[in-house]
Amino acid sequence: MEKKKTVNLDMKQYGMVIALIAIFTLFYILSGGKNASSTNINNLVMQNGYVVILAVGMLLCVLTGNIDLGVGSIVALSGATAAILVVDMKVAVPIAFLAALAVGMFSGLFVGFFVAYLDIPPFVVTLATMLMGRGLTYTILKAQTKGPLQPDYTWIGAGFIPTIKVSFGSGTIDLISILIAVIASILIILAEMKNIKTKIKYGFATNPTWQVFIKLAVIIGIVWFFFYKIATYNGIPYVLVLMGILVGVYHFVTSKTVAGRQIYALGGNAKAARLSGIDTRKVFFWVYTNMGILAAVAGVVLSARNASATPKAGDGFELDAIGSCYIGGAAAAGGVGTIMGAVVGAFIMGILNNGMSMIGWSTDIQKVVKGIVLLGAVTLDVLSKRKKA
Repeated sequence: MEKKKTVNLDMKQYGMVIALIAIFTLFYILSGGKNASSTNINNLVMQNGYVVILAVGMLLCVLTGNIDLGVGSIVALSGATAAILVVDMKVAVPIAFLAALAVGMFSGLFVGFFVAYLDIPPFVVTLATMLMGRGLTYTILKAQTKGPLQPDYTWIGAGFIPTIKVSFGSGTIDLISILIAVIASILIILAEMKNIKTKIKYGFATNPTWQVFIKLAVIIGIVWFFFYKIATYNGIPYVLVLMGILVGVYHFVTSKTVAGRQIYALGGNAKAARLSGIDTRKVFFWVYTNMGILAAVAGVVLSARNASATPKAGDGFELDAIGSCYIGGAAAAGGVGTIMGAVVGAFIMGILNNGMSMIGWSTDIQKVVKGIVLLGAVTLDVLSKRKKA
């Protein structure tokens, strides 16, 4: 009888989740448990929704071996455009949202054209859009805050889906959130079972049963902790629904479609990708166009959460998005990384920001810590590649 093939624990695969738990636990101790309150968990989702959205798009850029430095400015410009249309021109909110998306798409098309068809390095092109986008934002806002924005605008960044509240202990709990936690748990188990069956079918090595059990227990535990906390607050925010849809769509695109495989091939070896018949110019073009559109989505969400648009909105967001991808396991050279990894990386960045603010660390120190974490993540990736070589 053939012996079942197994593999040792992949620390790169599980390291991100372990780091997430460790950082959260550290700030739980330092803050006296305040970071685990229902209010703070809700704030964590609200404050990092736009970072997750940007990280999803940024991962595609990182997979090609490049980055987009202009997303923070496009966030500001898109939000400013929508706010001006609603506040000053009394345009209907859906039309203002579409206008913001058009701004993001045009920006993405602009970057994609110069990168894909004129062979200008992405670093240079996106640095230019960062400067131009920020300048245009200050110009159209006249260096002033535009607001307040009405409820039919702000719901997407600060609203909650309808709840079904029932008494629970000394308070209430939302049954919709609990139902979603149950569904998510079932889907996680089914996905793991399918993954194991696929590996066995094709003769690939599988993880020992105890590793699979611990992995599922930890992930499902995180899911239940998260949904329980928001269930005892105001239920599920609309921005969480938006994040879930985008993460699901892009996870499918990158893992199950030809377009996704082409991005990985381009990042792994651009010359080999071209020789195999992949239109690398087309790949570059749609990746950066997509990044522009997602930056606009993040701009709408940010302005909705703040109920206003400001000239400095999105300042430094490009660094958080890039950092999320690298912390989440993406390779600096391209070709390696996952959407789920980028999401975990975004929440690690979010927990760092939230925790450091909660215990009273200044923004200057926060930047130092985030810089150290980012450098550490990239260094570990480079060193691990050298050892394999």
